[in-house]
Amino acid sequence: MTIRRRLLSAAALFPLALLLGANEPQPGATAPVTGALADSGTEGVGPAIAVSPADAGTPESLATASAAVLGGASPDGGLAALAAEPGLVPPVPVPSRESAPPIAKLQPLPRAADLLARAKLEGERLVVKEKNGHKQVLTIDPVLQTQLTNIMRDYGVPYGAAVVLEPSTGRVLALAEHSAAQPEMRGLPVRAVFPAASIFKIVTGSALLEAGVPPSVEECFHGGKRRLSEKHLEDSERDGACISLALAMGKSANVVFAKLTHKHLNADVLRRMAARFRFNREIPFSVPMDVSLAAIPEEPFGLANTGAGFGDVYLSPLHGALMASVAANDGRWVDPVLVEPESGALLPPEGEPVLTPEAAKDLTAMMEETVTHGTARGVFRERAFRVDDAVGKTGTLADRNPFRDYSWFVGFAPKDNPRVVVAAVIVNDPKWRIRGAWLGREALRLGLLRVPAPVEMTAPASAAGKH
Repeated sequence: MTIRRRLLSAAALFPLALLLGANEPQPGATAPVTGALADSGTEGVGPAIAVSPADAGTPESLATASAAVLGGASPDGGLAALAAEPGLVPPVPVPSRESAPPIAKLQPLPRAADLLARAKLEGERLVVKEKNGHKQVLTIDPVLQTQLTNIMRDYGVPYGAAVVLEPSTGRVLALAEHSAAQPEMRGLPVRAVFPAASIFKIVTGSALLEAGVPPSVEECFHGGKRRLSEKHLEDSERDGACISLALAMGKSANVVFAKLTHKHLNADVLRRMAARFRFNREIPFSVPMDVSLAAIPEEPFGLANTGAGFGDVYLSPLHGALMASVAANDGRWVDPVLVEPESGALLPPEGEPVLTPEAAKDLTAMMEETVTHGTARGVFRERAFRVDDAVGKTGTLADRNPFRDYSWFVGFAPKDNPRVVVAAVIVNDPKWRIRGAWLGREALRLGLLRVPAPVEMTAPASAAGKH
């Protein structure tokens, strides 16, 4: 079968523009990504959304998508096989991070699809009443939803979203949002307009664990704090600092993740782990949810950059919380739930395995470093606002023109018996008041107050030995 026929056979998955771009790769498809790196994530340009062909049909975006789909080296080998497995091929071209940030073109979620905007408070529950009289009771905690919304409103964040959910059942407790820049904006928690930045290190770290790299392994490095180059991928006599994989997760050490990706992973392995974490795949939800797009290049330096959180990867806040839930659920994926069942309780589903329980435990320990010794240590040690036994991951990236600072936190608590999982993202102007890690901590702290620990029933001492 010719290349063209193979591509056309996948027409149901790809826009025509992508098909043509895949047949005729544009120059620069494997060009390395450059930009300033931040210590708590990455700093560069250009987030993206699951866009239409008209929005994504630039030569750069087509080249990026073609490289991700075709594997870069062999256009005639593997497209059909990749397309047959969920998540291995982006459903639309993945925009380059150097393109214009699509958040400027973002439109509010249509009211018909916005269950929260249509919900009314009945007693202590939010209820959506349809025209036929049918009622849907939402899982949202109205108090928690209001608390988080008020925080973002009081601090005047240009764009912000906070998600809280119960990991064992997927019950969504808060989908809070605010935009001082666009007050009419609705739907930010389900929109994949935010660069994943170092949140993608959760995927890379999981792939490394599965490849046999333990959290304790140390990698030595030099430089790379603000910018990565190909020389940083190779061992050198200049490598004067060494840290473990676990501490690299906590400190969001880009150069360490880039080197370990280069040494231990290939594009297929990282692509498949991303697909298991539901990138490039639809996630069923009661509100339309953007597909979080991820382009995984074959070219070694581009692959290393992507593994470090510096690639063309985009994430919605709800999806970010679900990624953290995998570690909280012993490696299982649980779909989110927004509407309570009409009869009976919402019971924890079996879930789909993403990681082994052992790998999930190691991933949790690595994420704990973020709070105890890493990029969120100061926020979680703030007096009177501490959250004990929390774990998480931060991410940071900035657009240059116009300037937008994206900051993330995803995590859960308590570590050994998770009750709540959160994701928080804030997009700031050059002058800002709060960032994602601070909002994420507050989401955890307030969420735990709304979901108290279960009471353990114990028999009185006088009953000892009695039957």
